[in-house]
Amino acid sequence: MKNYNQVYVKNSFEAAKTYCRAFGAVVTREFFNENKDAYEHCELSVDGEGFLALAEAKNPCDVHIVHKNKWETMTFNVFEMGSKEKVDRAFSVLSEGGVVLEPIHALPWSAYCATVIDKFGVCWWISI
Repeated sequence: MKNYNQVYVKNSFEAAKTYCRAFGAVVTREFFNENKDAYEHCELSVDGEGFLALAEAKNPCDVHIVHKNKWETMTFNVFEMGSKEKVDRAFSVLSEGGVVLEPIHALPWSAYCATVIDKFGVCWWISI
């Protein structure tokens, strides 16, 4: 059995590019809506393993409210990233237009981690 997450966002093309840049992912499958202006379904992989699926959100989401209230309804945990540089890259990319909940710091269970709600309203905990 396998499991990985899917996010529903506005601007799904931009989101896919952002997550590829943040995590070194590649698009491995993509299906477009009938207007060809958004993803009906898109799959990203890192090192040949499924990492994240995404699709265009059908309902509106006010990301400004999510950022203002710092809502964390769900957090995607990306851990064992392998190096501080990979965490730094992801933090930098995800912070662009996003809200930093916890800057990079150490915890008893992680020597190098951070929490960010990205510009699409998705919350990420990233860790070495």
